[in-house]
Amino acid sequence: MRVLIKALERTADFMSGRGTAIILIAAILIGATMGTLWPASETLLSGLIDYTILLLVFLLLFEVRLQSLLSSSNRWQFIVAAIVANFVIIPVLGFAIASVFLSAYPLLFIGLVVYFLAPCTDWFLAFTRLAKGNTALGAALLPINMIFLLLLFPFYLQWFGFGAVGIEAGEVFQTLWTWFLIPLVLAVSARFIAEKLLSKSHFDVVLAVVSVTVPILLAVLVWQIMAVNIGTLTANVAVLPLIFGAIFLFFVATYFLSELISKWMRLSYQDRVLMTMTTAARNAPMMLVITMVTLPDQPVIYAAIIVGMLVELPHLIALKGVLMRQRDKATDLALEPGR
Repeated sequence: MRVLIKALERTADFMSGRGTAIILIAAILIGATMGTLWPASETLLSGLIDYTILLLVFLLLFEVRLQSLLSSSNRWQFIVAAIVANFVIIPVLGFAIASVFLSAYPLLFIGLVVYFLAPCTDWFLAFTRLAKGNTALGAALLPINMIFLLLLFPFYLQWFGFGAVGIEAGEVFQTLWTWFLIPLVLAVSARFIAEKLLSKSHFDVVLAVVSVTVPILLAVLVWQIMAVNIGTLTANVAVLPLIFGAIFLFFVATYFLSELISKWMRLSYQDRVLMTMTTAARNAPMMLVITMVTLPDQPVIYAAIIVGMLVELPHLIALKGVLMRQRDKATDLALEPGR
């Protein structure tokens, strides 16, 4: 059993480094090729994306102890800082950046601002874990981000000049239920049952398998997204440099914002990783769903969100690498003689 656990831990370490980058790049290439050569794959795969995200959220929540979720109530300063960053500063910042790059393309402008508005409520936890960040506190941000996002989205549409677009209360509840409550209930129940029925060594194996599965599932999600959306992306290829430029500037700005907040609050490495990931990662899958409901028949708007989603993954991989290198450098300095 110990040999199995060690093998799984080594695999998890590999997946948290180059392994994740390798399988995600492969997923992007395979998905793009599949979507181009086999257009029917869109029909086949589009209905699977939601289930992939739900499974990813389930696994991430399964890794988190319920006690950690409950104990996060004493971290109100961090939570308030994350809320202000994600729902006040970043929306204004995103609006300004999109205005500079895409004011001549109204629909793409709307799509990019919508993408910038929403902090991630799913895969940011995966990259927080891969960068050895505070996933317990990150899990506490999941429902907070979700509720604030769903409540503020119709107001954002008005405040940023998109026109009054309302969201039915039933649609809000259904989205919240689908994307968070069901995975949470299932994950908490499954972990409780597993801890009761399995020995510690067997439960450690389960946790190790889940840890290895998370980046693989991320790659599956990337493959599905690429295969389904490649046609939409190629139809707007001429404007892609402007979208890429806006997204790049946005990611640079959010990184420096997270660094400023982290230094001001004197955050530990784990909390700093979480702050960096929650301000960098955007909730493209959720915003795509909400936008398709509130702004139907607007494929150009959806295209901007999709581009953001595809650019975001390499950015998060690079961000994870930057954070890990900074951690290793700080550790080496601390171990030097005389320090």
